Amino acid sequence: METLTSAESIKDIVKDCNLQHVAIIMDGNRRWAKLHNYPSAVGHKQGVSALKKTVQACDDFGIKYLTVYAFSTENWNRKQEEVDFLMDLFVQTLKNESKELHEKNVVIDFIGDLTKLKPALQDVLNYSKNLTKDNSGVHLQIAFNYGGRDEIVHAVKKIIKSGIDVENITEDTISNNLYTAGMPNPDLLIRTGGEKRISNYLLWQCAYSEIYVTQTFWPEFDKQALEDAIMEFHSRQRRFGA
Repeated sequence: METLTSAESIKDIVKDCNLQHVAIIMDGNRRWAKLHNYPSAVGHKQGVSALKKTVQACDDFGIKYLTVYAFSTENWNRKQEEVDFLMDLFVQTLKNESKELHEKNVVIDFIGDLTKLKPALQDVLNYSKNLTKDNSGVHLQIAFNYGGRDEIVHAVKKIIKSGIDVENITEDTISNNLYTAGMPNPDLLIRTGGEKRISNYLLWQCAYSEIYVTQTFWPEFDKQALEDAIMEFHSRQRRFGA
């Protein structure tokens, strides 16, 4: 695929195709580590670096919303040693990176069932969120302890508790009770690592998202990789069922 060297050119393309929101399934950390004879921990750490590059690329290209799948409700089924490492890495990453992201005007938010996380982790999440809430740059949503079906169940319970008459429930009612209420649905869903499934991610929101699968493992994802995805997105005709 032809490379456009000018970020301004990509910004024009993003604006032309009204690309507001990119969602990413960050897959392939462990496979990348295995390929390079590293322990899985190295892959996860390199994944943090890839995320920083992607946030900066979104800012350079004029993409307002970026939502990434960091830890799913199913990931608790991994070995306890890896789960503990991921939790520690998440805490340390937020502690180390929140200030820099704040200085870059990034808004940090989280979607998922955060009530089931340890209080110490919840405190770090709340600190990052409160620190950056008044910023106006890229909106980075991190899906943590997130599952698409779980989110819909959560929304249904909220709607029932609100006492709304069943005849008044619309698609907007459901959308407004999801974790992502108030933000546009993803225009583009990127999955790294080559797998061709959405893995219980943003099931409601991605009903009409364009899906782009790359063989690139997440630790190798960078500005050029995002540019490639944008160019593919731009080449497609979105019909929304029409």
